[in-house]
Amino acid sequence: MAANDDTPTSHTIRDGNGRYSRTLTGAQRDAHAAQLRAQGHTYQAIADELGIDKAGAIHAVRRAVRDACAGPGKQLVDLEVQRLEAMYDEVLDILQRDHPVVSHGRIVKDDAGTPLVDDEMKLKAIDRALRTRESFRKLLGLDAPSRVSVEAEQLGRDISRLLDAATGPEDTSDDDA
Repeated sequence: MAANDDTPTSHTIRDGNGRYSRTLTGAQRDAHAAQLRAQGHTYQAIADELGIDKAGAIHAVRRAVRDACAGPGKQLVDLEVQRLEAMYDEVLDILQRDHPVVSHGRIVKDDAGTPLVDDEMKLKAIDRALRTRESFRKLLGLDAPSRVSVEAEQLGRDISRLLDAATGPEDTSDDDA
């Protein structure tokens, strides 16, 4: 049986929701597969050493690369979330202040001498708040895509090409047997 991301193996268990998830042993096996690949071993040699088929070796290396990128990727997302939160807090501070209308360098006042409030500044702050929230949604993937665009398909191909480059070219030798 090929060991891909969805196929149960001896290194997967069912979680509380009935889905398969990897065990520590499976993650260690994937890391070992990636280490062997980095040392120049073919996928078939990796498969033979680990007692799995060639496709399983390929998937193991890819999972290890994905896992290796997950930690630094999460740190980057966390940093960006902190930055967006700081910007959003600043926007809210600006939104809560009253901004007087200024004309020709002077504050415009009503007949009672009270400065007129410039609603335009509040509207700009609201616009910035909405744009910041949109950045949060995009960063965290909270907006469901309405449809897959040609650009997204190209991005998927680019990511696959980068992943292949990171794990080395696929083993095309005749040692499949």
